[in-house]
Amino acid sequence: MGTTIVDSVLDGMGEAERPDSGDGGYVMALDAGTTSVRAILFDEYGCKVATASRPLSISYPQSGWVQQDPVEILSRQIACMIEVQFTSGIHSDRIRAIGISNQRETVVVWDRSTGQPIYDAIVWQCRRTAPIVDALVADGYSDLIRERTGLVPDAYFSGTKIKWILENVEGAREMAEQGNLMCGTVDTWLIYNLTHGTVHATDYTNASRTMLFDIHKLAWDDDLCEMLGIPRSMLPEVKPSSGLFGHVSSYVMTHRPPITGVAGDQQASLFGHCCFEPGSVKNTYGTGCFLLMNTGTEAKASCHGLVTTIGIAEGGEVDYALEGSVFQAGSVIQWVRDELGLIEHASDTEAVAKSVPDAGGCYLVPAFTGLGAPWWKPEARGVICGLTRATDRARIVRAAAESMAYQTYDILKAMEADSGHTLTSLEVDGGAAQNDFIMQFQADLLDIEVKRSEIDETTALGAAYLAGLAVGYWSSRDELRSNRAIGARWQPQMTGATRERLLAGWRDALRRTME
Repeated sequence: MGTTIVDSVLDGMGEAERPDSGDGGYVMALDAGTTSVRAILFDEYGCKVATASRPLSISYPQSGWVQQDPVEILSRQIACMIEVQFTSGIHSDRIRAIGISNQRETVVVWDRSTGQPIYDAIVWQCRRTAPIVDALVADGYSDLIRERTGLVPDAYFSGTKIKWILENVEGAREMAEQGNLMCGTVDTWLIYNLTHGTVHATDYTNASRTMLFDIHKLAWDDDLCEMLGIPRSMLPEVKPSSGLFGHVSSYVMTHRPPITGVAGDQQASLFGHCCFEPGSVKNTYGTGCFLLMNTGTEAKASCHGLVTTIGIAEGGEVDYALEGSVFQAGSVIQWVRDELGLIEHASDTEAVAKSVPDAGGCYLVPAFTGLGAPWWKPEARGVICGLTRATDRARIVRAAAESMAYQTYDILKAMEADSGHTLTSLEVDGGAAQNDFIMQFQADLLDIEVKRSEIDETTALGAAYLAGLAVGYWSSRDELRSNRAIGARWQPQMTGATRERLLAGWRDALRRTME
C-alpha cells in the first residue's frame, strides 16, 4: 500500500466526527473545481439534498503562472465530505457511491514513498510551459499530437506541465527515472489519497487532456511520453468514466463507499445535461467557457480550430466530443469589478447592461492570456475598441458581458462546420448562465433556443450519474432523462440585420486583437 497524507489531514478530527449508521441511499459527488471544492448529495430524482463547500487559494508567482497547493485541495475536499454528512444527517452507510468531477489539465506530481507533492499543482490556466510547446511545434510534432490525441499543441494541456516540473524541481528528473514519482490530474490525486494509496488511476476523459494519451487506442502513447520525457511509471492506470475505481478508506468514511464515477468537469457537465445524442451541445459559463458537442462513437477531426476529445466512457461505449474553450468568460466580469471598479458585485452586471439599449459600438475582446478556440492565438492581447465620447460605464460593462456570447458564437459555428450538425438549441450552466441578459443575447446571436437546467450543479450531477449507473442506483440513461427539468428558456428576438451588424463589428474587433 502506498503512502498518503490523509493521516495528517484527518489528524485532530477525532472519533466524534466519524459518521454514524442509518439507512436509505444517496450518491455523493465531489466537485473539485478551480476556485472551490464541494461535496454534494443527490437523491434518486437527481435533486440536490445537501452541499458543503470550501474555497481554494490560487497563487500567481510570476506573470502567466498559476498554481495551487495540492494538500489544500485534498484537505478541503475531505472537510466537505465530512461536513455534508453531518449537516444532512446522511452518513457513509447511506451513500451508495461517490462520483468525482475535477478541474482538468491541472497536474500534481508526488513522491511515491512519502505521498508528498514535490511542487504545487500547476493549474490549467498556467502559461509557463508555452516555450516547451513552441519547441514541440518547431520540432515538427504538431501533426503527431493532433493525430493521436485530438489536441492542438498548447500550454493548456497537462503533459507539458509534468515535463516542466521534472526539469525545474531539483532532483525530480532523477527520481522519475528511478520510478519514485507519481503524477496525475486532480481526480487522480484525490483517488490516490481517498483510497489511502491503494489506487493510482484516472479516467479516459482526464487522460485525453494530457497530450500523452492516444484517444483512438485508449492507451498512453510511448512516442508522446518520449517526446516530453515522461516515464510511463509515473502515469496512472486509465479506466472508463463509470465503473469501480476503489473504495474510500475508513480513515475518511467509516463505511467505505465505492468511487464509481470519474470525469473531467466539462465532460461531467455534458453527461449531467443528458447530452447523449450526437449533435447535442452544452456550454458551461464559468471562469472560462467550455463548449462540448457529442459526436458519438466517431472521433471527428476538426478543421476549424477545435479539439477532439473523449466525451464520456460509460456502458461499455466511448463517445467522443468536439470541444472549444474560451479562456476568459466569468473572469472578464471579475476584471471589470476588481481592476476597473465599474461594478461592486458580479451580479450587478445584468442590471447595468440592461440600463442601456446597446453597447454603442463598443467591443471588448478579453484576450488577456491569448485567444483559445477557434483561433489559438496565444500572442493576442485584449482590446477595447469602438470607443466614442458617448461610451460610458454601462456600455463597457455591457461589452464585457456580450464578449462571452460572441466568443461562444465563434466556437459553435466551428462545431457546426466540423460536425455537419446544425444546432437547434444550446444547453447551458455555470455562474454566468444565471445572468438573464447574457443568455438572451446568446440566443439572439445564435438564433436558436438557449435552455438552462433547473439543477444548477450540472457538473456534479454528471459525476453522480456516472457513479450511480455503475452500482445500479439508476438503471439507464432513459431514467436520467426522466429526471431532467429545464429551469428557463430564451428564444431569439433579434432581427437578422441587427445580428449581422453586431457580428461584423465583433469580427473587426477580433482582427484588431490579432494584429
